Amino acid sequence: MSALFAKMPRALLLAACCGALWAQVATDANTRYQTAEGRKAIAAGLGNPGRDATERPQELVSEMALKPGMTVADIGTGVGYMLPYLSRAVGPSGRVLAEDIFDDFLNAAKQRAADQKLANVAFLKGTETDPHLADGSVDVILALDSYHHYNYPDKMLAAFVRALRDGGRLVVVEYYKRPDAMPGGDAVKHIRLDEPDLVREIESHGFRRVSEREHIKASQYMVVFERKP
Repeated sequence: MSALFAKMPRALLLAACCGALWAQVATDANTRYQTAEGRKAIAAGLGNPGRDATERPQELVSEMALKPGMTVADIGTGVGYMLPYLSRAVGPSGRVLAEDIFDDFLNAAKQRAADQKLANVAFLKGTETDPHLADGSVDVILALDSYHHYNYPDKMLAAFVRALRDGGRLVVVEYYKRPDAMPGGDAVKHIRLDEPDLVREIESHGFRRVSEREHIKASQYMVVFERKP
């Protein structure tokens, strides 16, 4: 391989290196998201009322230590499952920014917010590389079951760093990369990094871990990071 690269023209070598560097890293996790039919099936699960009992969203929000008046961003909001909990936590003087890259998910989230009269929620159409958060505008970013879907985690983390205010926090809730962490053993295929490697990756991109705990036994964990000064 080294001999092959040694004989490559500089332009081709640069292109090959850049292609490897910027290659998508979440292909398996994102397969079902590529069609409207696949997203419709996913949305049915995301909006299942039974999630409250198994995923304990109120407990999660309590652990995030949100306060009235804060701005919190829900990255990969999907159908807006977390929006009522986040909205109540930051109160009328706070803001919830619900971001997703798919219009059908955003439309479902908007309907959920309208049905529950969540007046402090705004919606953002992001991309695979940028959630389109304004610089220095957010107190807390929540990535609930979304980090393993980032095809370009380095660019997303850079955007998070820019968006967070001084002392701002990134809260990541993820599945373990273990056979029983997700139904059907999907976590082994879908989850790119297990907990220690995820922490190392995020800390290498402008963050410092401040706390870590198991959220759902043998299934999900929660890590809170602070933006480095």
